[in-house]
Amino acid sequence: MNEAQKGDGNGMAEVRLRDILDLSFRANPDYELTVFDRLPASRQNDLRDLTRDPDFYGLLLPKDGVALSTKSVCRDTALLIATLKEPGPLPGFVRRMLGDGCNRNIAELVLDGVLQVESAGAFVCSSAAYELIYGERTASEPQGKVARLTRAALYYGQDLDIEDSVKLSARLYFYNRLPLTPSWQRQFPDSEAVMRYLGIENPELRRAISSQWTELPASSPETEGWLRWSAQSIRTSGPANGERKGFKLYLSPQPHYLRDAFKVFLECLADSTAHHFKVGSDGASLLRPDKIVAYFPDFNSVQETAQRMAEHLAGMPSQGVPFTAQIGTDGLLSWGLDPPEERGMLSWQERPSWRLWITNRLATALVAAKYGQRDAGIEPWQFAVERLRLEHIDTDTWTPDEAFGGWQEAAF
Repeated sequence: MNEAQKGDGNGMAEVRLRDILDLSFRANPDYELTVFDRLPASRQNDLRDLTRDPDFYGLLLPKDGVALSTKSVCRDTALLIATLKEPGPLPGFVRRMLGDGCNRNIAELVLDGVLQVESAGAFVCSSAAYELIYGERTASEPQGKVARLTRAALYYGQDLDIEDSVKLSARLYFYNRLPLTPSWQRQFPDSEAVMRYLGIENPELRRAISSQWTELPASSPETEGWLRWSAQSIRTSGPANGERKGFKLYLSPQPHYLRDAFKVFLECLADSTAHHFKVGSDGASLLRPDKIVAYFPDFNSVQETAQRMAEHLAGMPSQGVPFTAQIGTDGLLSWGLDPPEERGMLSWQERPSWRLWITNRLATALVAAKYGQRDAGIEPWQFAVERLRLEHIDTDTWTPDEAFGGWQEAAF
């Protein structure tokens, strides 16, 4: 084993990969490599933004009846796929180009089903190549409520018969959302009812909020379902939609405790460096686990504010936000980090939040493991979390390490 992904010294588990570079590979025959110019005109129009990247080549399109996701590929990857149309050793130009990261990059292409590697006389990929790449790995038991909820969400996703990774991601994302019963619907039919319940329309509380915060309009469909405020100190410098991405602190009380939790939330934000916060604006939004969120410029600010909240809210029953990094063990507070804009994003695509970024990747891996090559010898959920671990996420604690793409960028 010569590849290791090391953490930041704060308990991040290492990911060690076996050296597979001397094995035989082939391009996955279930994919069709298609240059962009040969796509149907309607597909070209939808994906035109990809051509802004000078290295963009085209798409890997799954053949009919195959549960694989469409992938965009650069010229170098296209050359590798074309070269490995016939099975053989890894081309020398790939080793020279990728250098020390070659083993890791090729392992990721195999785990993602782009390439297949020979094992015991057969070519395998995705979860069927897991043992070849990782060796044996024992799953750790989740510690704390949020980690247990996340594990339960993964079991749930594994049991669903959904081959569409987008739909499966949505089911994972909404896990632990409480049902909108007629009683909740009557209590919170709209944002005015929510504001009355939270006391925001109380003159004293309204003055306290308006002295530091500016309420933002729901200016786009993406912000539907939220009441949002920005700190007045950044009102003129923030993006047009009113939200600067960064570190996120989630407060997740059971719905019956919303009013008390929100009061403490506001008090603790008063002397913090939070630059935005939001709260669900109707019954459905208040029943989601991530119902109250504050944005911060750095992780230290998240920790300091969370500690104050935890002291004031000790013992409050929690709902818990899956796919976030827990603070404490009771599930009331947790955090995340919005990822940076990804290469190859289209203009009509919304930049994903932390949780959606996580569930998108988990769903893709779950579908590949469930509907790809059989007899993998590993549970699909475990394959999904190990694949995500290669994205610099500790999937024991659901925290990013310092190599995660958005850690430094978000600390503005």
